[in-house]
Amino acid sequence: MPTIAAAPDSRAQRRQRFLLRGVRSAGVGIVIALVITGVFGSGFWPNLVQSICIATCCWFATDLGRVPLARWAHRNDPPDAPEAASHWPGWPLMLVAVVLGTIFGFSVGNAIANLILGRDFGGYFRGDWQQMLTLLLGSLVPGTVITYWFYSRETIAGKEAAIQDAKRQAAEHQLKLLESQLEPHMLFNTLANLRVLIGVDPKRAQAMLDQLIAFLRATLAGSRAARHPLRAEFARLGDYLALMQIRMGERLQMRFELPEALAALPVPPLLLQPLVENCIKHGLEPAVAGGRIDVVAARDRDALVLTVRDTGAGLSTPSVEGTKFGLVQVRERLAALYGEHAALTLRAAADAEGGTIATIRLPLSESASEAK
Repeated sequence: MPTIAAAPDSRAQRRQRFLLRGVRSAGVGIVIALVITGVFGSGFWPNLVQSICIATCCWFATDLGRVPLARWAHRNDPPDAPEAASHWPGWPLMLVAVVLGTIFGFSVGNAIANLILGRDFGGYFRGDWQQMLTLLLGSLVPGTVITYWFYSRETIAGKEAAIQDAKRQAAEHQLKLLESQLEPHMLFNTLANLRVLIGVDPKRAQAMLDQLIAFLRATLAGSRAARHPLRAEFARLGDYLALMQIRMGERLQMRFELPEALAALPVPPLLLQPLVENCIKHGLEPAVAGGRIDVVAARDRDALVLTVRDTGAGLSTPSVEGTKFGLVQVRERLAALYGEHAALTLRAAADAEGGTIATIRLPLSESASEAK
């Protein structure tokens, strides 16, 4: 017994599918008119009018008739049960709806066609029982086949929608898990830096702690959102690097480049944070003179390109290996949010300043649509 096991549809979706079945029924009427004309050689226009009127009235009566039957069949089911939401009564009751809908729809459709064409074509109840039985069987067979085809298609579509919904929920749960891991990771890194500073310069450590408290108040609440503007991501990085400057002093320089046209584009929160942390841990800290961190946003045709570059030790240093937690988190978040349409690449800088360049490419069309 086919059932449509998708998530409950909205009223607009059910109305759209109802009308689509009506259009398809009219299409079936056109096909029947062509067949009758080709077989019997009668006029196409009368056959077309009568076939479309009968087909659409049979569909309308059958489709409306199944709804109360489905409600009665699922009267004891939970309100959120997939079978109840599908309005499918099961094949035994559906055959009842087809028989009653066909008899009623044929009679009404035939009467409408006679009115339009100005003729008197007999119906179920205007002849002997043999004629009535012939008309009934001739209507029921295609009606049952068409009903089976319609609801088989909707069953398949419903199951596909349920699969897509399950995939979407799984991706959302995975994304929440990744984000819940990322925030403590950033905090632990900052506390580790603070611990080092306490033993070297307690006064600067106190200033760093004050800055950390302000930073956490301003950023942790905002990081719970699924997206925030790119300008907010840059502002958060600026606060974090200002926090790191208290410990590193002149060994840490920064440069941000964010075109105003891209500032409102939505991006996942803390997307660039792990890359900046990598720049400090693997790039600037191993270098005696420190270096500079550049964070740049640009547009490349249909992509938003975010670049995080440091001028530190570069990829050749052994410390670059580490646990690679940040890179893994960024790649997994991109895969969960954008699939194959986003990517993270890491390479050594080829110019005289040296260092490492991390580049994220996001689909600009999706980001732009979310920003509206």
